[in-house]
Amino acid sequence: MFSLTQKIGFNAEKTACRYLQKQGLSFITKNFRYKQGEIDLIMSDQSMLVFIEVRYRRFSDFIHPVATVTPLKQRRLIKTALHYLQKHRLLDKISCRFDIVGITADRQITWIKNAIEVEY
Repeated sequence: MFSLTQKIGFNAEKTACRYLQKQGLSFITKNFRYKQGEIDLIMSDQSMLVFIEVRYRRFSDFIHPVATVTPLKQRRLIKTALHYLQKHRLLDKISCRFDIVGITADRQITWIKNAIEVEY
């Protein structure tokens, strides 16, 4: 049994996935977990692997959903993505980027490509 918060999150991820597929991305997997981190969606954009964080805010008057991705969350996303790349033997074999999709209660979607910079 899922909580209301989890159901809202799953719906937001489903909405984001459909939106990104309409924009030309291909779905690979969802909810990839490693230790304390989770990547909501992993998709491909032509030959690039895209790690996607989906954020939903019921009330976005004061802060947009995209702005809620903290530096700590960014570090966890990067660590989780590195684990994914190592697990699938893709490290140094494929280009990747981190995108954020923000969704508001009125279904407005904001997609920011390369939202998180990673230094190698």
